[in-house]
Amino acid sequence: MRAAVLAGGLGTRLYPYTAVLPKPLVPVGDRPILELILGWLGQSGVSQVDVCIGHLGELIQTYFSQGRGLPEGLEIRWQRESEPLGTAGALRAIPAAEGTLLVVNGDVVTDLDPARMLRFHLEREAALTIAMRRTSVATELGVIDHTDGIVSGYREKPVFDYAASMGVYMYEPRALNAIPDGPCQFPELVLELLAQGERVAAFETDARWHHIGTPEQHLEATRRLGSQQAHPDHR
Repeated sequence: MRAAVLAGGLGTRLYPYTAVLPKPLVPVGDRPILELILGWLGQSGVSQVDVCIGHLGELIQTYFSQGRGLPEGLEIRWQRESEPLGTAGALRAIPAAEGTLLVVNGDVVTDLDPARMLRFHLEREAALTIAMRRTSVATELGVIDHTDGIVSGYREKPVFDYAASMGVYMYEPRALNAIPDGPCQFPELVLELLAQGERVAAFETDARWHHIGTPEQHLEATRRLGSQQAHPDHR
């Protein structure tokens, strides 16, 4: 199975860590996020990974230049963005893929089983499948239900449940071909595929998942995963 990792973002919400490091090199315990992702991919049977880099990408390449932190047998190809192309546009730099491509955001740590997701994706004959996880968000405010200024209900600090995108995707070549030239964000691509009549599927899982986008999320992931608990040692 082929995979791609989107590792070119600025990581502005993870400041001040990203003032000196690209987000994929921010450590969770004693390993960078990208090292954990590559370890997971290698253990999942992926043999080739295209890593899309941009902001401070040279530091990412330097860290992995001697094979450090790479699972045995995993081939890495670096795809550099000359300008920020977004969470879908960056994939235009990847050589044409035959068959399904697993795509992962570079700020995600998970133990999702790609083989199960691939079976789901193929069974539904989808152009694109999005991994999702049920997530609850507690509010700190009272929420008013109303119509035309008349209150019909009041909820104090309610908890909302929703299906969150995990930043893990399965792309068919026709989905990759739908990405326009220039910058393109993933939500734009989803809407374009739907407008074209393509099938976009949602794979629900209860797999462990940490999105490391803010200092608070980074601290939570570090607390839960620890320095060596995210994955067995693959070096």
